[in-house]
Amino acid sequence: MEFHNLSEENNSTNSVRALVSKKKKSRQNVCFYGFLIAALIGIMIGLAIGIPLTKRDSPDQNVQEAQNVLKQYPLIDGHNDLPWQYRQYVQNKVYEVNLREDTRIQWTNTTNMTSYDFPRLPPQTDIPRLKQGMVGAQFWAAFGPCSATGKDAIRIGMDQVDVIHKFVNKYDDTFELVTTAQGILDAYLSRNRIASLIGLEGGHMISNTLGVLRSFYSLGVRYMTLTHSCDTSWADNWKQDLNMTGSRRGLSAFGEIVVKEMNRLGMIIDLAHVAKQTMIDAIKISAAPVIFSHSSAFEKCEHYRNVQNDVLEMVKNNTGLVMVNFYDGYISKGCLPVNATESTMQHVIDHINYIKDFIGVDYVGIGADYDGVPTLPVGLEDVSKYPDLFGKLRANGWSTEDLKKLAGENFIRVFKDVEKVKEKQKTVQPYEDILPEDETVPNRMCYTSF
Repeated sequence: MEFHNLSEENNSTNSVRALVSKKKKSRQNVCFYGFLIAALIGIMIGLAIGIPLTKRDSPDQNVQEAQNVLKQYPLIDGHNDLPWQYRQYVQNKVYEVNLREDTRIQWTNTTNMTSYDFPRLPPQTDIPRLKQGMVGAQFWAAFGPCSATGKDAIRIGMDQVDVIHKFVNKYDDTFELVTTAQGILDAYLSRNRIASLIGLEGGHMISNTLGVLRSFYSLGVRYMTLTHSCDTSWADNWKQDLNMTGSRRGLSAFGEIVVKEMNRLGMIIDLAHVAKQTMIDAIKISAAPVIFSHSSAFEKCEHYRNVQNDVLEMVKNNTGLVMVNFYDGYISKGCLPVNATESTMQHVIDHINYIKDFIGVDYVGIGADYDGVPTLPVGLEDVSKYPDLFGKLRANGWSTEDLKKLAGENFIRVFKDVEKVKEKQKTVQPYEDILPEDETVPNRMCYTSF
């Protein structure tokens, strides 16, 4: 029988609609919770797998690992010309400059210069940037121009040493003057100071006199670059190779005595700036390891300020050290085989890796030459950039132990070996040789006698 009661039909319809609605909601809830669970699982998988992989490859993580290395062991840079900036801008008046503030603001392109021996150099060093760069130890260069040879080179050299003493004393909460390998480690690791050492950049500043060499040592000088970009009376500089003069003098007999006296004193022999023959002669004669405080690899940039392969092999046999220079003209710009129009951090890394691969990681270090060069690679514009460099090396596969060697362990080894030679020769009397009269002396008329 087909009989329909309207009231019952309406009630039945409402019940069905309610049931259908509940089923729809139920299905929607199932979908929602299913999606939520899937999303949560995806997030958990991402946290477990994705993030660690990302971190491992991220630049920030590599820089952080590099910073950890530089906390554990001091970054020792072989050459910084900040003392020359004091001479160039403020006549060596250390107390007229606030090194706690950005030197780029204090020394601008319109700041009057007080010395015009060199073109204006952009300020690349101050205390905030040194701290950002995690510099643990710095060789400050005491430099005098070649134009002072045979004139007042000693005076300028002494002034530069005095400038270093003054700013180290002025900021004694940041710097500490050290003269030994252990002193570097103690200053940085125990007292959180930037260990400050002095390098004499140019043998012309001893004015052919071993007594002056010894006096500089007494004032704290711990390496001497045998020449700058000019010959001394007893050693040839790199321009002999550039100009292809055919000179093979290298070190004269008196130059050999200079090297021997440096060994006796415990002063490190620096071969940056010298001619190839001078490099060869000095390495052969020296009883201690030598350094190149700010030179790079000739194979990667054919500039005669750089170190050629046969000399690199001699450095390894000597257990010495090549501290890579960052100046773009010695890295890639305008030199074969790269002949780049713009240098980058990677070009510097290419030099570091080349030396590491050719003679070993034990014989390479850092000698950036900040405040002594006009232009630098992109990414290495000033002293704050060392962690970025070490971070990129870490990303390229450098181990923590190898980064420590590059940062400073290699230099500490060299310095300790130089000190061991000094200890062995403690009974050797000072050399008292004088420059022979037949050797060339610029402006001899300025000398009263020998």
